[in-house]
Amino acid sequence: MTLCRLIVDPPQEGAWNMAVDEALLDEAADRGTATLRFYQWREPTLSLGYFQSYGDRQSHAASQGAAVVRRLSGGGALMHDREVTYSLCLPVAHPMAREAPALYEAVHRALISVLSEWDLESALYCDDDSAIDSTEEPFLCFARRTGADVVLRSDRSPSSSAKIVGSAQRRRRGAVLQHGAVLLGASRFAPELTGISDLAGTPLTSETLIEPWQDALAAALKLQFIHKQSEHDLHEQAQRLQREKYSSRAWTERR
Repeated sequence: MTLCRLIVDPPQEGAWNMAVDEALLDEAADRGTATLRFYQWREPTLSLGYFQSYGDRQSHAASQGAAVVRRLSGGGALMHDREVTYSLCLPVAHPMAREAPALYEAVHRALISVLSEWDLESALYCDDDSAIDSTEEPFLCFARRTGADVVLRSDRSPSSSAKIVGSAQRRRRGAVLQHGAVLLGASRFAPELTGISDLAGTPLTSETLIEPWQDALAAALKLQFIHKQSEHDLHEQAQRLQREKYSSRAWTERR
């Protein structure tokens, strides 16, 4: 079993959320600390993938009025609004830290098992027989598809499915950060995307989902959670990253 700090944070601004995730990755790399964190957003916020062009956001009119940050991880843009957001940092000593596809699959299958308790029919995209191949790479993460994404069948159209979970990773000195979002409902800043409530008519909340999912993750990844306050130096590191990096136009508009 790996001791793992469990954090459930209140809503914060986007720059702070991204700064904490990077600080936790550094801690995993430097101190071997594992952390599972659930968090929320103070206001609807668009997060750009590390490699995305800032100018590309002009292609998505609906999100123009939202705040914007840039993530440390790659992938498409995420519209953080009606969702559960998580981050998982594992040190190099954890077996899953070295297996990128396996970590995606383990985290996502843990969620699938939880959703099944509410009779919600979800699956990995690679296992979904309604999946359609596409060579396009849309601006938004939830409009893209990869094999480890979680899709949910719609009650209104059982032959079709929509992506409800997307995750991305970043590695540093052997440690790994995986963070992502579970789409609970449609946002007015991305109305083309449908969440669990829209697809299945099941009004899930973050509070409803977090506890069973953390338990499923503990079993899947052999984690033993400890409820521990963030250390002072971790908080200082996050404040520095927020101030010097994630609140900076130079970082947000770097591409």
